[in-house]
Formats: sequence, structure tokens, C-alpha cells
Amino acid sequence: MITAIKDISRRKTRKSHELFTQDLRVLETQLQSPLEPELLHGSTYCRIKRFIDILGAIVGLAITAVLTVPIAIAMYFDDPGPVFYSQVRCGLHGKPFRIWKFRSMIVDADRKQHLIENKAKGFIFKNDNDPRITQVGRILRSTSLDEFPQFWNVLKGDMSLVGTRPPTLEEVQQYKKHHWKRLQVKPGITGQWQAHGRSHITDFEDIVCMDIEYQQKWSPLYDLQLIFQTIKVVIARDGAC
Repeated sequence: MITAIKDISRRKTRKSHELFTQDLRVLETQLQSPLEPELLHGSTYCRIKRFIDILGAIVGLAITAVLTVPIAIAMYFDDPGPVFYSQVRCGLHGKPFRIWKFRSMIVDADRKQHLIENKAKGFIFKNDNDPRITQVGRILRSTSLDEFPQFWNVLKGDMSLVGTRPPTLEEVQQYKKHHWKRLQVKPGITGQWQAHGRSHITDFEDIVCMDIEYQQKWSPLYDLQLIFQTIKVVIARDGAC
């Protein structure tokens, strides 16, 4: 009996994964970049950058493993529910992928977003006083600990340590042609915007300009500079949300 239940569970999990994969393929065909085909940005095939990503991801995942238990316990007493939160985001050239974070909001937060005022301008959602954020979530966000599970996305290759902020499907569906330029590099855990502005910058057009500036300045050394700058910003909690 137990064996039969396990077999059914495995089949359901496998079927769920197959359906999700099919959905991503459909979304990928719907989200086609309107930009003319160009040479790939150097960061997308640089072996040094990929080596730094893999090394950083391994270290980051080790730290994530240590953090998971105490964060799960804190969540249990604050707002019981899943420890991790996942959402479909758009990566390089708009390719959809599933991003992972430590949950920082109430369980049904996505369904209540329409009730919250957007304090940002353009195709990005931001409200520093969002009532959906839990008490533990505010700590996770102010210290950027909520981002640590994304090291798994970096290890898989969906993301990089440094890149652009990964937008949601709803945001990308509203993009104008020049907005797609920011998706010519992989999304990153940090980037030009996070290292130099974080929550102080609320205009999407400013974010696009910073993302394009990153592409123009990019080099493995510049990535390392942004990583260290981000660490300084996080420690100082400059612009933390």
C-alpha cells in the first residue's frame, strides 16, 4: 500500500514538472525580443565570469544551508507557511525561468498585490511599507538574506552573480522596444542598480539606463567591484527595503 502511494506521488511530481516545463516553453515562444539579432554580449559566454558564478554559488549555497533552519524556525513563529518562495521571471533575452527566494511575505501575497499602492514609476512594483511583508521578512529584506536561495539559480545558469534585476512576466509583457536591451545579459543577484541605488531608485527608466550602463562597462573585474560594493551597501543597510 505504502509503495503504491509513493509510486502515485512520484508520477504526480513528474507530471507536474513536465507540465511546468511545457508552460515555460509556451511562455518562451510568446516572449520574443523585438530587437534585431545582434552579437551576444560578452558576459554571456565569458568563461571567467561563469567560473566566478559557480564558485560564488557554491559558497552562497553553503551559507544558505546554514541559514535555512533558523529562518524556518523564525517563520514558524511569525507567519507559518513555506520557507521558500518561487516565481517565474524572465532571464536572458526574455527566457522564462523559476526564481527562488526565502519567503518574506504572507503566503497569499501575490493575489493581494492589486490592493497595494505601487510607489514606483514604470514597469516595476515597489512599496517599502508593503503590509504583506512579514516581520521576519523585513529582516530578511533589510539584510538581503531573502536573496540567498538564488545562488541555486546562479549554479544552474539561469542567473549570474551580477546582472540585471530579473523582471516578472507581467512587466516584460508591457515592455517597449528599448526596455528589452536590459535583457541582453543574464539577470543577477546584484547589479548596477542594487550596488548604487537599491530602494532609492524608483523610476524604471533610470533602472534601464543603469542596466545598459552596466553592459557598456562590463568586465570580470567590474563584476567583482559591484559584488564588493553590494556587500558594503548591505552591511551599511543603505537603501534597504
